Amino acid sequence: MPPKTLIDKHLALTQLKGVGPKLALQFADWGIHDLVNLLFHLPFRYEDRTRVTPIATMHPQQTYVVQGFVRSSQILFGKRRSLSVRIQDQTGSIGLRFYHFTAAQKNQFADGAEIRCYGEARRGASGLEIYHPEYQIIANSDEVLEENLTPVYPATEGISQSRLRTMISQALEMLAADKFQLRELLPASWLQEWQLPSLAQALQYLHQPPTEANLAQLEAGQHPCQRRLILEELLAHQLSMHRARLRVKQERAPHIQFMGPSQQKIIDGLPFTPTDAQKRVVEEIQFDLNQPHPMLRLVQGDVGSGKTLVAALTAAPMVDEGYQVAIMAPTEILAEQHLLNFTQWFEPLFKEQNEGKKIAWLTGKVKGKAREKVLADIANGEAKLIIGTHALFQDDVDFHNLGLAIIDEQHRFGVHQRLALRGKCKELAPHQLIMTATPIPRTLAMSAYADLDVSVIDELPKGRIPINTLVISNQRRQEIVQRINEVCQGGTQAYWVCTLIEESESLQCQAAEVTAQQLTEALPKLRIGLIHGRMKAAEKVDIMQRFKNHELDLLVATTVIEVGVDVPNSNLIIIENPERLGLAQLHQLRGRVGRGNQQSHCVLLYQAPLGEVSKQRLSVMRESTDGFYIAEQDLLIRGPGELLGTRQTGLQQLSVADLERDGHLLPQVKAMAEQLVAQHPQHVDAIIKRWMGNTEQFAQA
Repeated sequence: MPPKTLIDKHLALTQLKGVGPKLALQFADWGIHDLVNLLFHLPFRYEDRTRVTPIATMHPQQTYVVQGFVRSSQILFGKRRSLSVRIQDQTGSIGLRFYHFTAAQKNQFADGAEIRCYGEARRGASGLEIYHPEYQIIANSDEVLEENLTPVYPATEGISQSRLRTMISQALEMLAADKFQLRELLPASWLQEWQLPSLAQALQYLHQPPTEANLAQLEAGQHPCQRRLILEELLAHQLSMHRARLRVKQERAPHIQFMGPSQQKIIDGLPFTPTDAQKRVVEEIQFDLNQPHPMLRLVQGDVGSGKTLVAALTAAPMVDEGYQVAIMAPTEILAEQHLLNFTQWFEPLFKEQNEGKKIAWLTGKVKGKAREKVLADIANGEAKLIIGTHALFQDDVDFHNLGLAIIDEQHRFGVHQRLALRGKCKELAPHQLIMTATPIPRTLAMSAYADLDVSVIDELPKGRIPINTLVISNQRRQEIVQRINEVCQGGTQAYWVCTLIEESESLQCQAAEVTAQQLTEALPKLRIGLIHGRMKAAEKVDIMQRFKNHELDLLVATTVIEVGVDVPNSNLIIIENPERLGLAQLHQLRGRVGRGNQQSHCVLLYQAPLGEVSKQRLSVMRESTDGFYIAEQDLLIRGPGELLGTRQTGLQQLSVADLERDGHLLPQVKAMAEQLVAQHPQHVDAIIKRWMGNTEQFAQA
């Protein structure tokens, strides 16, 4: 434990005037439990209320403080009842308009009363007006204006800006009077070298910037006081990841020195030669498995790069040594694809070895006696490969000796779930192989995955031809239907993807059913199948198998086919309403074609008119098939939280830093973390505690 002097001294919010238990509870629901939390609740913008603007110099769509005398006040009855007030200074007059007002307010605007108000000027029926301004009655013309820029905070229902400002102002006064303490946890030499203020100075400035503060610099997040906090917050995350890495290295894991016979037999049975990139990544994994501590490796590979084969070649030596391997996917259809592939590769080996080894299948839909049988096979160790969805996390799943967890499209899983899988091991910790076809931009990887070793499969199988992408309006739908007819009559296959209409799976499935019916009527010579999320697992497997066997020409689907589906004979995909999807999902869907050696096409059939963001996304899709470029663009358009999934801890806990804006600081932060651990280890706990609180445990996942 670090010395107590390094831990911030926390005081309850009830120490502030006017804050009782009820209000404190309201703040607690919001994640603000004490005065330290309160001071780290920073403004997201500022208003300049430090000067009065002459009315004659005002312009529309700009915000001002104005002061004048009431010249008229009346209630108007039009479409909506409103209170109209006219005030005048020495240069001109302006209207104030209130749609929500009381009799007491109406009485405040007596003729001749002096009013100071703040708001945005807009063009109205009688010239410039300010709608619902903040205002006060001036008893004395020399009444002092605000001395600092006015902060505007992220707010919550029932807590006004003025209440927040008053509370934070009190907290700053108490900090200045040493009523509670915020320890300085960055070495003084760092502050001097990078010309950074102390923590107390930075917080004081950001909550109450002086009138001469550079507003543009503050709004861009580039002020030295902001950088002071950003660096410390990113440092807390880096230290947490570093600690998680050390913790993992202290655990013991299955030690696999030789790759065993199964791996070579899988390679010998392939109808193709693995790419150099696949071979390189397998070698990196083999090095990890030969270490006495658990592997934590992220394998990134673009759509169709062959991550599943890498996963199978990783699983093979574990099974040879008698360990169990769990393969976990976020959706049933992707889990089903893994089941098909792993069964194809491993079942002949298990029969040949004649040792009673089994492949188990476990999802939420496996019930009753069937579930009991699967759980028994997992618990007694007969099931060596266990493939499924989040059901693998559940309490009643008891592994015999889990040696490896393969987690596919891991950003779809919550950190709690990954911790739960890891906690199912008895003596040895499992190796973890994490796979994603959503390439993670470098800045995100440095922060979100700082505790993982990263491998990249940066090569597609030989002979792959880049997919041609077309962006076409829905008005040309009939042409597209005719094109499908020609393609399928020519012997190849196609997909038609119906995207989400609303946040309702049933509506999405209904839309797919209607589309399938329409296409069946329009294309009587084609064999058309339908697949969606509400079908039973067996039905979905059957439809996919029929499509794979070319018993179907056209597959109408919802976005359940986004990942994992591999049918080399399909070379045309129509994605309806692509404007509803993010870039990563569009790229995944497009990757269902282009898996053979023929030219493939993707048609993005959009509904006009398109918004600006949708235009950007579709333009990126048209110009590139490079998953890494697309991921970088996705980060710019959507931001890091959405790209990695909303449940990904670490990113969502960032309160001051912004990875997109501050990514350039990460190399410096990494160096800072190493230096702090080596030279000031007593500060590590305190920095993590200050910024991450109880979420630090999730960094182990």
